[in-house]
Amino acid sequence: MGIEIERKFLVDHKAWHKLDKPAGKHYQQGYILSDDTRTVRIRVTDTHAYITLKGSSNGSISRKEYEYEIPIEEGKAILNEFAENGTEKIRYRIPNGNFTWEVDEFLGDNKGLIVAEIELTSEDDEFEIPNWITQEVSDDHRYANSSLAIKPFKNWGE
Repeated sequence: MGIEIERKFLVDHKAWHKLDKPAGKHYQQGYILSDDTRTVRIRVTDTHAYITLKGSSNGSISRKEYEYEIPIEEGKAILNEFAENGTEKIRYRIPNGNFTWEVDEFLGDNKGLIVAEIELTSEDDEFEIPNWITQEVSDDHRYANSSLAIKPFKNWGE
């Protein structure tokens, strides 16, 4: 069984834009199913596609996750034909200590939002927090990609 142990943080925009970072990768993702107990997501990059099934976090930073690479043409077709909503972003992978931060600069209706995630091997793992990280939002469901697909960042003031 696959388990994802992940924490999410907001990013200081000024510090982030000054950071020397590698090129990012463009992601489009759509949700076939998304409710309080599970999600089924299709993710497509320029060269790969994946189907991911995730369980509920139940207030924890851990949840079941199964991810499988699928042929890119099938991924694109599934994204276009079956996904009800989705997000688009540029993802950067930033090594830091024993872990790698994945930083998402969202596009489209979520433009202006930058979220950093760190995937851990245990909920008790200790890690260094870079100076461009601000507030932790692991417990704030609004920052879940599946939530951003339904209620985008641009609509949060409503």
